[in-house]
Amino acid sequence: MIPLTAHLCQLSSFKLENQSEKNSVLMSINGELTMNQYSSYPYSSHPCSSHQYSENSLWQAELASAIKDPAELLKEVRLSPSDIPGGVDLDQPFPQRVPRSYVAQIQPGDPDDPLLLQVLPQSIESSFQTGFLQDPVGDKDAAASPGLLHKYHGRVLLITTGACPVHCRYCFRRHFPYAENRPESRDWGAAIEYIASNPDINEVILSGGDPLSLSTGRLQDISCALRDIPHLKRLRIHTRMPIVLPARIDTDFLHWLSSLPWQLVMVTHCNHANELGPEVKNALAALRATGITLLNQTVLLKSVNDNANTLSDLSESLFAAGVLPYYLHLLDRVQGAAHFEVDEITACNIMHKLRAQLSGYLVPQLVRETAGKPYKIPVTTAR
Repeated sequence: MIPLTAHLCQLSSFKLENQSEKNSVLMSINGELTMNQYSSYPYSSHPCSSHQYSENSLWQAELASAIKDPAELLKEVRLSPSDIPGGVDLDQPFPQRVPRSYVAQIQPGDPDDPLLLQVLPQSIESSFQTGFLQDPVGDKDAAASPGLLHKYHGRVLLITTGACPVHCRYCFRRHFPYAENRPESRDWGAAIEYIASNPDINEVILSGGDPLSLSTGRLQDISCALRDIPHLKRLRIHTRMPIVLPARIDTDFLHWLSSLPWQLVMVTHCNHANELGPEVKNALAALRATGITLLNQTVLLKSVNDNANTLSDLSESLFAAGVLPYYLHLLDRVQGAAHFEVDEITACNIMHKLRAQLSGYLVPQLVRETAGKPYKIPVTTAR
């Protein structure tokens, strides 16, 4: 077993000292966590760098001002509840949250806008659908220790936070019990020790929620805890933040990213070319300048991007912004998201057309995640 360094041993808690940080942490995926539950953070506050990051930033202010009321969202985009064919759920257990910068990309007066459909709670979400689960990808069974998932050989996933800047209506973790799975401070030592004592693990994935909901100082704490594990080669970050709140990619974050000792991969989550506005493209350019590898994963969503022309435009726009299309996911069958599902026959037909339109490197791999499988399953023919 590899001994933990001094900064790993100091897994001490610390109080959240400013309102912006509290707002960020309180932004849980299920809207049920309280400040008492997040009164301390599980990673060490011992710095491995002399650089001090700001705890009061513009992106945190924008995050705190996200639109949480569906009625306000509709007003912002010049619509009324009667304009939405499926009806609007004003009191969803999985609450609405959408940054104002993302709302600005929505076409006013269009109830079928592909960005609006991703974030507006609809009444159909409350209808029970057979075959749709609360944990469709088997996250609970993959927990090797609290906050750490080990599904696939060679890599583990840290659920760093339950907070997310946007509550996508198809989110496969919309029912994930973050409060139950948040470890006590001492248990994060077990997660880090698990990684350190398993030399076949060469990649750590930061996930959530969205790991970029954490302040850069908190991200530094995480990277410090991992820095002295010799068999780690890569750090991967799964995030929607550059797409929905590009202000998050600020000078402090870029400085932290540039200081890391591993090969770096960021997997963004973009579903439609309309999400790639000028500010998003600037954020992606700034990320690319650090040398990080930028990939994108897309979810195939009915009425949002379920046609070859839309996906072709997305791939072209991503590549022009320096991001390589990576995965096209079939919908994870989570309760509340059945109205987004595209069947496999349709999906395969779309892929056939997409391959005819694009160079091979612009065609994402169509996959389905199946609980208990050792890898994501490529979908080449409909079952």
